[in-house]
Amino acid sequence: MKLAFCLFKYFPFGGLQRDFSHIAQACNVRGHSIRVFTMSWEGGIPEGFQVSRVTGHGITNHRRCWNFSKKVNEHLGKDPHDLVIGFNKMQGLDVYYAADPCYKARVMAEKSLLYRLGPRCRTYLSMEKAVFSPSSAAHILLISEKEKDKYIRYYHTQENRFQNLSPGISADRVLPGNPREVREKVRTELGVGRDELLLLMVGSGFRTKGLDRALQALAGLPETLRSRTRLFVIGKGKAQPFASIAQKLRVDRQVHFLGGRDDVPRFMVSADLLLHPAYSENTGTVLIEAMASGLPVLATDICGYAFHVEKAGGGLLIPSPFAQKVLDRLLLHMLTSPERTTWAQNGMHYVKVNDFFRMPEKAADIIEALASKGT
Repeated sequence: MKLAFCLFKYFPFGGLQRDFSHIAQACNVRGHSIRVFTMSWEGGIPEGFQVSRVTGHGITNHRRCWNFSKKVNEHLGKDPHDLVIGFNKMQGLDVYYAADPCYKARVMAEKSLLYRLGPRCRTYLSMEKAVFSPSSAAHILLISEKEKDKYIRYYHTQENRFQNLSPGISADRVLPGNPREVREKVRTELGVGRDELLLLMVGSGFRTKGLDRALQALAGLPETLRSRTRLFVIGKGKAQPFASIAQKLRVDRQVHFLGGRDDVPRFMVSADLLLHPAYSENTGTVLIEAMASGLPVLATDICGYAFHVEKAGGGLLIPSPFAQKVLDRLLLHMLTSPERTTWAQNGMHYVKVNDFFRMPEKAADIIEALASKGT
């Protein structure tokens, strides 16, 4: 079958981008033709992928996304495909992989009337409506159950258009071999002493992931503990604003930005705690990946996959509404508690006994079934 995959931007270190790549490759392995429409592509192109870069002209990001959507649909009108699968909200999709939370729910809860009347908001609401309105036939691959009620509430989306997918992590996100040897090697490379504690944050979009909260919590540790605690940040984002915050808080020497990397599992087994105080997180696959590596987790309870941490006993959750003093207290507790070993073992056991490695194949099953029906 001819399958078209659409996403605004591809780069190797984003969670949505990795999910797209794994699902598209699962379809490719089954012999289907893969054509990707995107505004930009960073990194190597997998064998069997045909990548079409479509320029979405415009001064603003929302205008570029709108024009990209319009141009892609013009291309597909001239060259029809069996199924169009989108990883961002846009017009003309047969299947939408729901990696992002409901935009309208957030706008109605957090934004002013003036913001709602602005062109940015109206554009993104229109693109979301194109996927979720009752007049749309798009099937939704749901990876966060808590978002379904929001879409039904605001768009009256039909229940039968949702199909649930369990969390998925790639096998290459779990480090094989002897993790102790890797831990010693990585910590030596980073210059982390045996008596020092290594905090890890992983994720692109530092503001959304709550890096400012993490820096405040680091600065709030007692001096004797703070002086031997280091924070390493992996991901794609603008580091300078947060480096400035770290400098003002006088923890800049303990904060290190490593950029986007494809060897994250090495850092997972080398760290002492994953810190993920996100403002917004539809899923949070990194939480599952951390537990798979035996890394205790401290995350906000708003993350879609936070309940897995609680269910596993793989760490602690920061309750809503968020309070910085609560994060500070929980961070201190987790760094000094003998329970760290128990949290690590619980997380690894939970991932081992649950099927977190077949999500791309399950998504490919659904895509094949829908395409064969002529959806």
